[in-house]
Amino acid sequence: MLSSSRHRWFVVAIFFTFMLLHQSDRLLISSLTPNIMSTFHITMTQMGAISTGALIVGALCYPLWGYLYDRYGRAKLLAAASFIWGATTWLNAIAPTFKAFLFTRASTGIDDSSYPGLYSLISDYFGPKVRGKIYGLLELTMPLGFLCGMILALTLRDVIGWRGVFYITGSLGILLAAVIFFGVREPARGGTEPELAGVEQVTTYRFNWAAARDLFKKPSLRLLFVQGFFGVFPWNVITFWFFTYLEKERGYTGNALLVTMAAAVLVLAAGYPLGGAIGDFFFQRHNRGRVLVATTGVIIGAILMWITMNVPIANQGLFLVMLALTALFIPFAAANVISTVYDITLPEVRSTAQAVQSFIESAGAALSPLIAGFIADRSSLHDAILYICVSTWVLCAIFFLFVARSVPQDIATLRGQLRERAEYEKTLAAGGLTGAATTPVKGKPGPQPA
Repeated sequence: MLSSSRHRWFVVAIFFTFMLLHQSDRLLISSLTPNIMSTFHITMTQMGAISTGALIVGALCYPLWGYLYDRYGRAKLLAAASFIWGATTWLNAIAPTFKAFLFTRASTGIDDSSYPGLYSLISDYFGPKVRGKIYGLLELTMPLGFLCGMILALTLRDVIGWRGVFYITGSLGILLAAVIFFGVREPARGGTEPELAGVEQVTTYRFNWAAARDLFKKPSLRLLFVQGFFGVFPWNVITFWFFTYLEKERGYTGNALLVTMAAAVLVLAAGYPLGGAIGDFFFQRHNRGRVLVATTGVIIGAILMWITMNVPIANQGLFLVMLALTALFIPFAAANVISTVYDITLPEVRSTAQAVQSFIESAGAALSPLIAGFIADRSSLHDAILYICVSTWVLCAIFFLFVARSVPQDIATLRGQLRERAEYEKTLAAGGLTGAATTPVKGKPGPQPA
């Protein structure tokens, strides 16, 4: 049996692998888009609808996953999510018609919404002062997954076909399901919170509707929910259409295409842990630190994206430099938003809080590939990518500034609730009692009937 310290890094390694391969499977469709369009003889609008279908299903599944994670064991549910990923990808690979492909691709959205439990479980392995770094490390898997998916697609799509690529990634999902099921232990909820550090035995707190409703009473969380509606638009547009944009509108082929995308994605990957580390650094000095880092990232990203997309087509060198520079800043918000959500929510509803955040994000982002395809059919992919990315990042910056005003009070409220719980646990210990499973009302620490 691994020690507790070693085991938590073992879990990080497993989850990093899970997310990397899952993101590769989820995002490689961008690189396979020309082949899939050719197979089914469809337009860009129809192709956009394929991604939109998966996003809608994923959005609808977020509340269910959030509830299940906060109510039951997260590790076993993550294993189930990995199995669903593998099974639905196989179904997608054998779809004989466009309608069947549209339906089976939508079913892959079920497991796409399974991440809240993963992040919640990690929060019970690592304390709040370092979570930004860990989340930033895990967020690396999105750009690296895109890169791995692109390389996998480019090297194999003409050898085994796009269906064969899906067979490979689907099989990996089923294999990882077994690894997660047997290899990941379930930590105590809230066990890494500083206020509970000196408590020998902590009462088990699980999901309850009162605590879930209280999430919507937190000003910072409400603002983060609203900004999340717009915040994922750029990522979905870029991952789904940027590869096609370089091929069709900038004339990139072969090595030029691979080098440009690889360089941009590698720099983008560096931005996730860098943004998380900078957020942790400033959070330890002021509780507005994470949010201000996120604000800075989206503002600089919007400015640089505008400049990058207007670089002349003939100047590939300058375009590469500006694209890489843009890629460094645009992920700064990711790890800091997740960390901020956990900075202001009780441990037993953290999966639910992130699920609500992700549900709203997906609800807004579900139409983004379709909207981009619609704009592209009538104008260009250049206009679709540029206008959607810049406008939504500007809106996110405005919302982040409002979050920065309210987040100190919400953090103080949570810390007060956890201190009350710690005192309650010490009282129980002094009396020789142990806490039963509880459903605390409005954050109060006393046990309530389940």
